[in-house]
Amino acid sequence: MERIGVVGGGLMGSGIAEVCARAGCDVLVVESDAPAAEAARARIEKSVRRAAERGKILHPDDVLAQVRVGTDLDELADRELVIEAIVENEDAKVDLFAKLDKIVAPDAILASNTSSIPIMKLAVVTQRPQQILGIHFFNPVPVLKLVELVPSLMTSEETTTRSRAFVEQQLGKQAILCQDRAGFVVNALLIPFILSAIRMMESGFATPEDIDHGLVLGAAHPQGPLALADLIGLDTVKAVAESLYEEFKEPLYAPPPLLLRMVSAGLLGRKTGRGFYTYD
Repeated sequence: MERIGVVGGGLMGSGIAEVCARAGCDVLVVESDAPAAEAARARIEKSVRRAAERGKILHPDDVLAQVRVGTDLDELADRELVIEAIVENEDAKVDLFAKLDKIVAPDAILASNTSSIPIMKLAVVTQRPQQILGIHFFNPVPVLKLVELVPSLMTSEETTTRSRAFVEQQLGKQAILCQDRAGFVVNALLIPFILSAIRMMESGFATPEDIDHGLVLGAAHPQGPLALADLIGLDTVKAVAESLYEEFKEPLYAPPPLLLRMVSAGLLGRKTGRGFYTYD
């Protein structure tokens, strides 16, 4: 697959666009408006230039030439694969997939980068459920090798096979297959761990620094759970936790009150400059 569309140019969408362009694909990123499109373009260029400075990319201008950024979904009509990477909101994603189904060629694959929403809920609003699946990248996309492939009950084996070949052979990532259930593999394990750390802090049992140092120095984690939550974005942690709780109704998946209050206050972690820690 050579013509790739990405809807949403935030941290995840811009990272997906970058790795596709680095693999030689013709990439079109579609954003909601002109300011968002300009921010996405700047985000991609900054990341590519930084990678070139570190010797990861030899010809950054060639990579950037592979990427276009626009605001019109209709321009995605000729794409072979479109990856949705918008806000982690079920209604917004369902609405987008219904629109994309009418725009993109009938034989194209539509994929979601969702970290928690069941793929079947997106597939049933289209006329091509056999060509819908989850392709879930991890942040930062240019660095982390893992991709979760999430076929629904309706996804064809051909779609899964083509998507796996794209992820592994073209992008050079490592794919794992996951059942279509909230959280898939990684977040179903990771989010309860993060929520447990938040509850420990909330109860006054330990400080954020001591919790994170304990896991880094005592369990050889590269990053503590609260610093990781700040990197993911506390709004995303909350959204994934709510999806898990809605599906399984287990208390360990329920977002703690502190997390809810921080999201309401706009303290979302690195992207807002403050979460469990403060950032420049």
